[in-house]
Amino acid sequence: MTFKIRTLMGAAAVCAIAAAANAQTTVTIATVNNGDMIRMQGLTEDFTAQNPDITLEWVTLEENVLRQRVTQDIASKGGQFDVLTIGTYEVPIWGKQGWLVSLNDLPAEWDADDILPAIRNGLTVDGELYAAPFYGESSMVMYRKDLMEKAGLEMPEAPTWDFIKEAAAAMTDKDAEVYGICLRGKAGWGENMAFLTAMGNSFGAKWFDEEWTAQFDSEAWANTLNFYMDLMTNYGPPGASTNGFNENLSLFQQGKCGMWIDATVAASFVTNPADSTVADQVGFALAPDNGLGKRGNWLWAWSLAIPAGSDATDAAKKFVAWATSKEYTALVAENEGWANVPPGTRTSLYENPEYAQVPFAKMTLDSINSADPTNPTIDPVPYTGVQFVAIPEFAGIATTVGQEFSAALAGQQTVEQALEKAQALTTEEMEAAGY
Repeated sequence: MTFKIRTLMGAAAVCAIAAAANAQTTVTIATVNNGDMIRMQGLTEDFTAQNPDITLEWVTLEENVLRQRVTQDIASKGGQFDVLTIGTYEVPIWGKQGWLVSLNDLPAEWDADDILPAIRNGLTVDGELYAAPFYGESSMVMYRKDLMEKAGLEMPEAPTWDFIKEAAAAMTDKDAEVYGICLRGKAGWGENMAFLTAMGNSFGAKWFDEEWTAQFDSEAWANTLNFYMDLMTNYGPPGASTNGFNENLSLFQQGKCGMWIDATVAASFVTNPADSTVADQVGFALAPDNGLGKRGNWLWAWSLAIPAGSDATDAAKKFVAWATSKEYTALVAENEGWANVPPGTRTSLYENPEYAQVPFAKMTLDSINSADPTNPTIDPVPYTGVQFVAIPEFAGIATTVGQEFSAALAGQQTVEQALEKAQALTTEEMEAAGY
């Protein structure tokens, strides 16, 4: 009897060990519905083949919705996600709060030193890397070379806003549904306010002075918003107040935009013949300036981070290391071509002679390197961040301000009314926060 019990106990132990060996770990990934992330989901068989004990679950969301969901989840320690797609704004704030897992222990072959300094610095707090960049970006001008030539103009490598306005007027043909310029109008701190904050920098505008006093009642902000409204009202597409990155990308691919000033990462999608009807006619230039010493371009990285509440940290780190590795870049190049690899993160990519032949590679790197988050505006300011202000309150304030500016674009109020409301609500929120 004793012998049989021991045998059964031994068998149970063997079964338990076998079950543990075959146990699946599920990694739930929250990501944005941008093209590079959609492409990544299509290539994850490579990861699961290497890691058969890990199952990936995807939650793919529109940009504004993603930001809301992951912010609510991490602040409440909800634990819905094991990997978050977040940006250069959130990472240092959440890292300081202890909400993210350090990635300093990613494998040596991941090669943290290969990450472009401008990108890596924005994801590091007190020497700890809290997110791995999936792609890095600035912003630049994408334009139709055929329409520019037809207009009798030549795009400078470093255009001014005045030239952009001249070109937009010359390229607009509303009867043919061709609009001289497409810009973000959809409300959101990472949508229209990302564009308008970067644009404002080049007009001499700023969110706050050195005493944290809101500056929307300044002449510089009036000049910025009036110029933007003039461009969009006269030369932009209808319904622009609801257009964000993805909507403008679609318009440009359909040949409806003469120019589009937006994220450098869009270059691969507007030059891909499978997606773009104008793929062979696209040129690139630096974001515009006004001769004041700042261009209207931003600095950003969509990155993968692990929330401190995850119960699958080790598996999540394996996925993050895979998705942001040199090997993943090579996998995309093999399947999609070098023009479609995630840009803007690694020095080695820009040293690769094959990638150097990609027509937008140099302009992307030049744009990234020209953005200075520690000195973003013409006048001194107390904050860092080019198209955002790196304080926790910014996301909420800028989303509300973005709604006012979008309403002005939709014709629901004047520029003056939008700026007056922006000044009042920003002042109220900053005073309530103790600034």
